[in-house]
Order: sequence, then C-alpha cells, then structure tokens
Amino acid sequence: MPTESEPLSTPEETVREAARSDAAAESQFALLGSRRFLPLFVTQFFGAFNDNLFKQALAVLFVFGAFVADESIDLLVNAAAAIFIAPFFLFSAVAGNLADHRDKAWLMRRIKVVEIFVAASAGLALFSGSVTLMLIVLFLLGVQSTFFGPAKYAILPQHLSRNELTGGNALVQSGTFVAILLGTIAGGVVGASADVSIVLFVFVVLVSVVGYLASRAIPSAPPLEESVVKTRWFADTWALITIARERRAVFLSVLGISWFWLLGSVYLTQIPNLTRSHLFGNPSVVTTILTLFTVAIALGSLACERLSAKRVEIGLVPLGALGVSIFGIDTYFAIEALDPTPLRNGWAFVAAEGATRVLIDLALIGIFAGLFVVPLQATIQVRTPEDRRARVIAANNVLNSLFMVAGAGIAMLTLGVLDLSIPSLFLILSAMNLAVAFFIFYEVPEFSMRFIIWLVSHSMYRVHHQGLERIPARGRAVIVANHVSYVDALLLAGAVSRPIRFVMYKPIYDIPILNFVFRTGRAVPIAQRKEDPDALANALDEIRSGLEAGDVFCIFPEGKLTTDGAIDVFRPGIERIVSATPVPVIPVALRGLWGSFFSRQGRGPFTDWPRKFFRRVDIVAGAAVEPRDLSTETLRAAVLELRGATA
Repeated sequence: MPTESEPLSTPEETVREAARSDAAAESQFALLGSRRFLPLFVTQFFGAFNDNLFKQALAVLFVFGAFVADESIDLLVNAAAAIFIAPFFLFSAVAGNLADHRDKAWLMRRIKVVEIFVAASAGLALFSGSVTLMLIVLFLLGVQSTFFGPAKYAILPQHLSRNELTGGNALVQSGTFVAILLGTIAGGVVGASADVSIVLFVFVVLVSVVGYLASRAIPSAPPLEESVVKTRWFADTWALITIARERRAVFLSVLGISWFWLLGSVYLTQIPNLTRSHLFGNPSVVTTILTLFTVAIALGSLACERLSAKRVEIGLVPLGALGVSIFGIDTYFAIEALDPTPLRNGWAFVAAEGATRVLIDLALIGIFAGLFVVPLQATIQVRTPEDRRARVIAANNVLNSLFMVAGAGIAMLTLGVLDLSIPSLFLILSAMNLAVAFFIFYEVPEFSMRFIIWLVSHSMYRVHHQGLERIPARGRAVIVANHVSYVDALLLAGAVSRPIRFVMYKPIYDIPILNFVFRTGRAVPIAQRKEDPDALANALDEIRSGLEAGDVFCIFPEGKLTTDGAIDVFRPGIERIVSATPVPVIPVALRGLWGSFFSRQGRGPFTDWPRKFFRRVDIVAGAAVEPRDLSTETLRAAVLELRGATA
C-alpha cells in the first residue's frame, strides 16, 4: 500500500477514469465496484456509523447507567445532542472553504487520522467516568464530521462523470442512512452491555481505523487552484445565508427542511428517557423504537416517488406536515394512557396493552415526516441555479445545525425549566409544527395550491398520462386541450411537471376556492369581446408578455365547458396569440371526464354523485404543431384524434 505522501493516482488518471461513457455502469450499484467510488463510500459509511454509535451509547449510559442523577438526565441528554450538532453550525463555512482549496482525498485522510485519536480519547473518558470528558469527545466527533461532509460531497463531481452523479449521490445518501440506523442500534446494544467501557472503546477505535484504511484508497482530487484558506466564520456563513435567501420558495424550503431536522433530533434524543420513564421499557425497547422510527422515515421518503409519479411534487408537503401534527398529538394521549409497570424488554412492550397505538403513532410520524422533507429537498435542487446550488445546500446545512441546537434548547427549557413531561414536549412540538407549516404555506401559496391539485388528482380520479414528454421541459409553448369539466386545469397542472399558466373563462376563474388555486398559479382570466372587452385585451397582453418570458400556457379553445361530451368548434383566439408570438402548440386530449363529478352531464355537476367518483382519466399529448402549420381546424382535428371515442 502506498505511503501517506504518495498519491494513489494522478489528476490525469482520475479525469480519464471519470470520463467513462454511459455504458460504464449499468446501474448505480456498479459504482460500488469502482475504485473511484467504493473507498469513499466505505469511508463515509463507517464515519457516520461511528458518530451515531458513540452518541447513542452515551445517551443509553446517561439514562440507564449510574453516571448522573435522575433529575439531570433530560438536561444532559439534550445537552449532548446540542454539543454534537454545534460544530456543524460553527465550522461548516470554514470546512467548505477548506475543501475548495485543498486536495479532498488528502484532507479526508487527515480527518480520519484525527478521528482515531478522538476515538481513543473516548476510552479515556469512559474509564475515568468523567461526564465532562465524554461530552468533549462528542463535540470533537462533531467537529471531524463537520469537516468531512463538504469534502465528501465536493469530491464526487471530480471522480464521477455527469451521468453517474445522481446514482453516486443516491448511494452516499442511502449508505449514510443505513450507517446511522446501524450505528444507533449498535450504540443502544453496546451502551447497555455490562462491560460498556471496554466494548465501546474497542468498537469506536476499530471502526475509526477501518475508515482510515479505506480513505487511503480514495484517488487524489486536487482543487482547481490551491490557495491560503482565510478563516472568516461570520462573513462566510452570512454569505451562504444571503445566497439562499435570493429565491423565496427555495429559502422557505430550506427553513422547512431545517424544521424537519429540529423535530427529528428532538424526537430521537428523547427516546431513551421516554422509554425508561413513560413507556417502562429497558434498552431493548429503545432499540425497537429507534429502528421503527428510522425505517418509517425511509418508507415515507421512498413513497414520495410513487405518490408524485416521479416528479417534484411540493403538494405532498402540506400532507406530510398535517400527518406529523395529527399523529404527534395522538402520541401524547397514547403514552399518557399506558399503565406504569416494572421495566420490560422489547417483546413484552410490544405485547403490552396500549403499546400498539404508541408504535403506530411513531411509525406514522416517521412516514409523514418523509413525505414532508423529500419534496422540499428536491425543490431546492431543482429551483436553485446550478452555479450556486452547492452554496445553498451548504447554507441549508448551517441552518439545519442551528435549528437542531435550538431544538435541544426547547427540550431543555420544556423539560428542565418548565418541568413538563416528554409527552407534553411532543404535544407542544406538534402544535408548533402546525404553526410553522401555516407560515410557510401562507408565505408561498404554491404549496397549498399544489396540495389541492394533488388531492383532486389522487382522490376523485385515477389519472393516467401518455405522451407528456412532448411538452418541453424548458422554453415557451402553448398547450391546447378540450374542455370537459370544472377541474380540467387542476388535472393538467398535476400531470405536467413544469408550471402551467392557464387561460380560462372568467366565470370559472372566479369560482370560490378554485380561484385561490388559479390566482396562485398565475392563471389568466379571459372573456369574449362582447362580454368584457377589457378582460380580453388584458388577457392577450399578459399572454404575450408571459410567452416572451418563457412561460407555458394552456388554452381551452372551445371557450366553454362541453354540455354534451362532444368537442365544440375551436375559437380563433389561439391563432391570434400564436401569430403575435410564434411558439410550438401541443394538442392534449382529456379522456374519461365526461360524466364525472365536475362535468355538466345530467342536471348539473353535482347530481348522481356516487357514480361520478373514482373515474379513470387519461391525459394524452400529441406532437407539437409548428406556428406555420397552425389553424383552429388542424388543432381540433388533432385533439379529436387523441381523444378517440372516449369523451
């Protein structure tokens, strides 16, 4: 094996290896067989594992050991959580700056050497029985993790080709998640063992050594230009926050994610003492609950892809926030209903009366938390310009750590100063979560709008798509569709991945509740000249300026809802719009809506309602029609062909 001073590969070799074609890896898991990726993956996996192993073992020792008095447990457990997170707030900006100006592989190897010495110090702290020394070791583990994080993510674009980055990031994220779960479980087991001092010391040192050995195989990743690193903690940190605030929706998504980490850290930190004092369980119950809670968050995160049809769907965020609060409130009442008993193991707890309700509540909190946070993370990635995306993510990390420290402070205030119970803390957080969610949704109504759209398209209808990839992902265009029901615009908005501005008949635009959705989505109300000439003129001006800005509009050229299921004559307004601003026009057909709840079949839209629910609806897009070939007749014929015989 090369010595520490000998690079494992030259920069030229690294570039050549990273420039592989798309066929180089059949799937993201093939990266695990690559020297460009596997050593980094192993290094970060064992680092995350070690952090959570020591942190959880310490929490179990504080709660179930004899290190501290019972009345100090809540204070000490939450203080430990804050101490571990504090370095992420204090040193993230410096760590990012350092990673940008040094060889990242070199930097990571030195960080892993430091981790070995910190792990060895953990043994001294355990043997001495000094709580202060244990907390210092925990802080130092947080410091080394803070400096490792930016280098870990910044090295990926240097070692992976562009088409491998998504898979590489997914593996790093999932590996970190698994490491956190396994480290937390192992920490609970080790913390409850009879020879905890020896076992924990050997464990953390051994894992640190394995991580260091793996880091020696990481290929070199030199910076574009090596320079002196200037430490400007406040200026650099404030610069990151300023960049994140440039786009309001992005910044509020950052705040939403940070609030998620506050909630998660407070919940997870209280579990050991909650288990002992209120659930009447031993350390095996702690492990059971932590495993359940963590797996539930993962399941909620994975469910986002299916519920959003593989799109970035911020409409899931209000659903997640509501679920977290509802089941957080019920957790309070479920725990309070448990009868006191002697401490019991995991199997006895699961079989106990009332325990099932507690476990279901905690699992559903985790699932809805996953639904809450994943769309917010995707929103930041999609809506942040590429040239500042990394800095916005760094700002997110700073705010995450700040919120987690604040969460520890809230817990210490509630449990220590106010002398309330842990279930009461959960109840307070659930109420606060509703207030935070309301603030975000009030400031950015798009979240609420997308929730209504998602709810309609996933409850009353079973929506299927075909050919929607023909709608351009960027640039201006016009969609034309047949007009069958009062919710056509909502269904189209839910089906198409990019925002659509709808041009709609003014009386429909003015319908209560739906008007909120249309206004938030920047819809354009329009009327016939004889009805409201000013509305027509304003609409045409707004459409023209929107197209020039690169927006996508949707027009219903019939100008009204169908009363018999047939497609009426298309009005010439679409020709006037495209002649003023030549753009591609995509015909879209809505199938299966005639006879549904919001159509005009029968005596009205709300008659015979039982048979109008849960209808299958197809949204089918055809090939774009170029402006030179455009006419109302060709567009109507294209929509008719796409719709077929199904109205």
